[in-house]
Amino acid sequence: MHLPWASIAFRQKLPHNRIFPILFETEVTLTSMSEPKFLTAPLPSTHMPKGIPYIVGNEAAERFSFYGMKAILFVFMTKYLVDATGADAFMSSAEARTNVHLFVFFTYFFPILGAIISDAFFGKYRTILALSIVYCLGHFALALDETRLGLLVGLGLIAVGSGGIKPCVSAHVGDQFGKSNQHLLSKVFSGFYFAINLGAFVSTMLTPILLDEYGPAVAFGVPGVLMFIATVMFWMGRHEFIHIPAGGMKTVREAFSGDGIQAIKHLGLLYLFVAVFWSLFDQTASAWVEQATKMDLTFMGRTWKPSQIQAANPVMILAFIPLFSYVVYPWINKFFPLTPLRKVSIGFFITAVAFSISAWIEMQITAGGTPNIIWQILAYAVLTSAEIMVSITCLEFSYTQSPKTMKSFIMSLYLLSVAVGNGFTAGVNYFIQNEDGTSKLAGASYYWFFTGLMFVTAVLFIFVAKTYKGKTYIHEEEELTDEIKSEAAAEFEA
Repeated sequence: MHLPWASIAFRQKLPHNRIFPILFETEVTLTSMSEPKFLTAPLPSTHMPKGIPYIVGNEAAERFSFYGMKAILFVFMTKYLVDATGADAFMSSAEARTNVHLFVFFTYFFPILGAIISDAFFGKYRTILALSIVYCLGHFALALDETRLGLLVGLGLIAVGSGGIKPCVSAHVGDQFGKSNQHLLSKVFSGFYFAINLGAFVSTMLTPILLDEYGPAVAFGVPGVLMFIATVMFWMGRHEFIHIPAGGMKTVREAFSGDGIQAIKHLGLLYLFVAVFWSLFDQTASAWVEQATKMDLTFMGRTWKPSQIQAANPVMILAFIPLFSYVVYPWINKFFPLTPLRKVSIGFFITAVAFSISAWIEMQITAGGTPNIIWQILAYAVLTSAEIMVSITCLEFSYTQSPKTMKSFIMSLYLLSVAVGNGFTAGVNYFIQNEDGTSKLAGASYYWFFTGLMFVTAVLFIFVAKTYKGKTYIHEEEELTDEIKSEAAAEFEA
């Protein structure tokens, strides 16, 4: 039963915030002038929270904007970048790979800033809304300026905006649930990931075509429009959300005392291992795109663009999520209990298998062959399986293992593992460059290096997972007053 909270409240704008009513509006209930209009704790319910559709819809549009932009970055840097006079100023492949991973590094580093702002000062809703505007400006900077300056400003704003809202959005999903419907969390986080990859698939297929046929202005501008739509969609759901209040400086103190220290210590060690996974996974936007340019791109009766092959990942996610939820996981559970950390452990080994396939592909290319792109699609299928077992599991696990006032902060630490992984990849690509333009890890040796690194990581993680000791935290539900109960029942019956 969905409770009609909004029907028993009225709006009152704060006088000193009239200039920015969207960011600062508050409401109070008829029952108490001192109570906030927005619910600050989940109500007892076994149903799906009413705010979830707005969050999932927002995430689909936001991910369209991010992955659409990211899909064409490598190609833009190596084939479209110009200087202030309009002359070509292309980057080398090694320089472009380094810069792509540096951008991803900062995108996943700024969640720390967003988490502190959210958990300590402004709350998740206001933080997400404000930084989404910064995010939009970054897209439009890329669309308006095709020079290195425009690239720097645009990617900088996107890194701040996208990175800042990342821990808040995933934690905001979890905030909508109480003890009565927490059993729906796994289903919702899977749906959340489904929305991410639906947006990613559509944009990864579309933006390379826009870049090829209409140029960078349109290719970067369309994701910017989608980000604006995502922002509006999120704002429209404000009356349906559970707004967990910011914890103030108490949040910062809690992060470095008691439960906070224990959570950071236990989860932080796990995230170091997860960082290696992201070091490999995010090379689908760099090394795998470059590899695709040297392959036969004919598949299913048409010739694909190298950047479009990345769309194999999100479309497989859409198919694999229900497959794993209803077939693979139940089947594995017949042999042994499939705990979250066991899922992650298996995912690590599968990741090593995926990169061994890309290493084999590179061996064929080095030998003078032109393998068909179906082999890289196979590698995507294996890597996507690993992603489901590692990434989705870590999203839910991170939320449940973080203290109540530290949800965004712990999510930011998880996202920091993505930054560390990409920072490592950027560092490797920087240091393997020789002065004469050759590489210390040429050809297949580059891929075998990362394959070996992932395999060793997977083996070591087995011992870490066995010793992990955590604690589960779920928000308490809010007690309903008799007046709210009677009005809710009346509207429900009507």
